[in-house]
Parts: sequence; C-alpha cells; structure tokens
Amino acid sequence: MGYYLSDGIYPEWATFVKSIPMPQGEKRKLFAQHQEGARKDIERAFGVLQSRFAIIRNPARSWHLDSLKRIMDTCIILHNMIVEDERATYGGNFDYSYDHLGNDPIAPSDNSNIDFREFLRRRHHVQDKQIHRHLQQDLIEHIWERFGHENNRN
Repeated sequence: MGYYLSDGIYPEWATFVKSIPMPQGEKRKLFAQHQEGARKDIERAFGVLQSRFAIIRNPARSWHLDSLKRIMDTCIILHNMIVEDERATYGGNFDYSYDHLGNDPIAPSDNSNIDFREFLRRRHHVQDKQIHRHLQQDLIEHIWERFGHENNRN
C-alpha cells in the first residue's frame, strides 16, 4: 500500500499522511514541519511536470497502475533530459547519466481477479482510522529519532 501526503480536507484513512493542525509538543511540531515541507516540495515538483506535460494534467483514476508509473517515470526522465539539455544556457557544466537505470520490462500484474471479500478487506484496511493514527504516531517517532537532535540544537 502506498501513502499520500495530504492536508486536513482528506479523511483519516491509512493511505493519507496528514499534518497535525496546531501541534502540541516538540515531536508533533517537528512532524508537522517535515510533513508540510515534503508535501509542498512534491506539489511544486508535480506542478512543474503538469505545466510541461499535458498527459498528467488530466484525471487518471481508471488507468492501470503500471501505466501510470511508466507515464510518470517517462515524464520525469524527459523533464530531466530537457533540464540537462538547457543547463548549458545556465553557465554550469554538469554530467548526469541515466545509464544506471534499468530498462528491464516490467511483468504485468495479475491482481485483476481479486475476489470481492478480499476487496472489502483491503478497503476496510485503508479506511481504518486506528491504522491511520498508528501510522501517524510511528512517523512522529521516526522523524523525532532522525531529526529531533537537530531541533534541540536550535
């Protein structure tokens, strides 16, 4: 299951990692700062891609996940190639290579015939508020362990 950085308008589902409005305590403040910063960075980056590539401006809910991944990977690579090509006009000389990326074909997913009970189980798991709160608490602790010492020095 993937996670989405979101703001307060989304429900408390296990897939949404929301910030904490008016956080109390240093751990919660640090979590809110990191979550909001990361969400804004992603929104900015995705906005750049949307402005350049029309294919990702439109809704894609009915598309296959594999197709979405390939489209996004392609747009990111093309964007990086454009930036690299235009970099000479910026006065810098950088050598970025994409040779380390694998070009192996991706095997198609065979999850299309999941039975209805499994679908309901997964849906319940995604919409479980308790799992959302547990995930948020784990993330608060993780961010505090990684960055809390930096916060204490300031």
